[in-house]
Amino acid sequence: MKKTLLLFFLLFFLKINAQISDTLVLKNNDIIIGEIKTMNKGILQIETDYSKEDFKLEWKHVKNVSSDRIYIINLSNGNLLNGKILKIETPGKCEITNIETQTKSIIDLTDIVRIKPVDESFWGRLDASFDAGIKLTKAQSLQQLTINVNLGYTAKKWYGTATYKQIQSIQDDSDPIRRIDTDVSYIHLLPKDYFIPLSVVTLKNTEQDIDLRIVSKAGYGKYLIHSNKKYWGVASGLSFNHERFTGVSEANKSLELFLGSDLNLYDIGDFSIQSKVNFFPSLTESKRIRTDFSVDTKYDLPLDFFIKLSFIYNYDNKPKEGASKDDYVFQTTFGWKLD
Repeated sequence: MKKTLLLFFLLFFLKINAQISDTLVLKNNDIIIGEIKTMNKGILQIETDYSKEDFKLEWKHVKNVSSDRIYIINLSNGNLLNGKILKIETPGKCEITNIETQTKSIIDLTDIVRIKPVDESFWGRLDASFDAGIKLTKAQSLQQLTINVNLGYTAKKWYGTATYKQIQSIQDDSDPIRRIDTDVSYIHLLPKDYFIPLSVVTLKNTEQDIDLRIVSKAGYGKYLIHSNKKYWGVASGLSFNHERFTGVSEANKSLELFLGSDLNLYDIGDFSIQSKVNFFPSLTESKRIRTDFSVDTKYDLPLDFFIKLSFIYNYDNKPKEGASKDDYVFQTTFGWKLD
């Protein structure tokens, strides 16, 4: 046991002290040597020995790049490569050696939309953010709390996300308002920018008398646009809706189609905008259709803090009798993200 522990700590020590020298040449001929952590959404992050914080710079300012490490590399045409990036003399281009096929390709740097080291640790593949908003007023003793938690994990050919959103409002002479959204999703990446989406989404909403709605989705999709400025993915498939309404003993179950769109814009300075919309025409309930829509606008601040403006809208043309057909939320929150 002692020998095993000694070996573990020795390997850990050797790993953290291994010398990694990735080289970037910028268009102004500045040279940065360090360890490339990631490149995604047009932003490259590199760790150096001469800075306490990782450098973050726009990918469009890079002229040449070279590294002996193995990366997961996504191209704008949907191809997914597993290989090494080598510098060539031509500015704005690089050579990628695919370790799976041992083929070499000359690639424009502008065609690379994502870079991830394959030997990255669990924490290096994890993304997380937390934001919250509080509103207190003397008038009618209004107390409102908003909490949003987001987790993401990126692997070689898939990524997963988990979100939790809660809004709670208490006011004199009014019933308490409470809304809880959760979403656990798995996206399996396929060649040519196709993907398979799987997810389980839940909703509790006093405004629409929804005690609990659970929607399980599976489908097939494609990124119509995937670049360093934006991506746009569409998907369709089947969903199963299991919902229980307040004051109703019997649960309602239905099979639905779903049509979805996800648009993300991130090459607009410190701003990023993500918009999602899903339509759910029912296959088992006559003429019923539901719609979920959301848009998040985020402004990045120093030290990984951010301000976010969010709008969420839900519509159901056949809600529980006496309940509202739609509900919307507009909120401003302040948060922090783990990079």
